[in-house]
Amino acid sequence: MTVVYDDPRSPAQRRRDTEDRLTRDVDVWVASASADGAPYLVPLSFAWDGEALLVATPAKSPTGRNLAATRTARIGLGHTRDVSMIDGEVEVLEIDELPQQQADRFAARTGFDPRPLTTPYRWFRITPRRIQAWREGNELRDRELMRDGRWLV
Repeated sequence: MTVVYDDPRSPAQRRRDTEDRLTRDVDVWVASASADGAPYLVPLSFAWDGEALLVATPAKSPTGRNLAATRTARIGLGHTRDVSMIDGEVEVLEIDELPQQQADRFAARTGFDPRPLTTPYRWFRITPRRIQAWREGNELRDRELMRDGRWLV
């Protein structure tokens, strides 16, 4: 069987598609690792403000501990046949440190508000440093859209 791909998208189109998903999608896969390298992967709801993704998870969960310790994350946005991979730097905020307007926006967008929960949550603001996007094998070339926090296209 021969696999037929659509024509590859231009890097500029991939950037537009990635920015659209950041604006439109509600959930991402967040990969983190412990200090000794044990991987952990979890789906989390997010809000995008044009510069960073905001997620919330229990402070003592594996993801919460990993993000706080390493200050790095790898994000999977989209599905496997149209994915954007985002490597980011993590800023940790206690639940009451985020301005109310931003927390309210997160809750309205995601349908989830960690503030009233009895389990202690933290906010994690993930700023992209590298973004790659591709659909199929014919888009592996030119998949890097951002490097060192700067768009290449």
